[in-house]
Amino acid sequence: MFMRYKNKIMYFCSVFNTSTYLYMNIRLSLLGLATLCLVGCSSQVENAGNSEAASTTITEQSTSAEPQVTEDAVKNLVTEQPAEVGTSANSGNDGKVKKINTQQFIDEIFDYKTNQSTWVYKGKRHAVIDFYADWCGPCKRVAPIMDELAKQYQGKIDFYKINTDEEGELSGAVFGIRSIPSILFIPASGQPAMYTGAFPKDKYIQIINEQFKIN
Repeated sequence: MFMRYKNKIMYFCSVFNTSTYLYMNIRLSLLGLATLCLVGCSSQVENAGNSEAASTTITEQSTSAEPQVTEDAVKNLVTEQPAEVGTSANSGNDGKVKKINTQQFIDEIFDYKTNQSTWVYKGKRHAVIDFYADWCGPCKRVAPIMDELAKQYQGKIDFYKINTDEEGELSGAVFGIRSIPSILFIPASGQPAMYTGAFPKDKYIQIINEQFKIN
């Protein structure tokens, strides 16, 4: 009789051990799957965030430590030949930022259709052109700064602004602008320089002093 109960006891023990082993394996498997899901989801979120940031920089440029000079924006307009100064009848903007379109740019600033190899500035004073868009957040921060600078440098510098959405040929085909705000600094005599980014007022004053030699 002892042997009969002994066999039953051993049978139940083996079943118990097998069940415990299966339970532990199932639990470990579930933990492993949960870990993989968490890692995969975090990677997807990180990749999605990087993609969104990359697409944003194509359309607008936020504030950074130093301004970015975009040489490609004027490379098709600037050659090794010395720049010429035109004789435009434009008398200035009277301390205001003047919004202009492509035809006004051709009439008052530079006729890129006639002069395709040499920069010929039609103005008599230094000029600053703000390339912007209404939906651009950094552009909205730059706009009041340009208004203040226009008053500060009244009679010395003419300030303009061009809507990149409305003037696609000028901003895209001519200057190749991909990030905004982009600010074009045009000396009365010399080659223009494009700076990309939204910066505080004192930084723009520094650029004006460097480009136009105005204190």
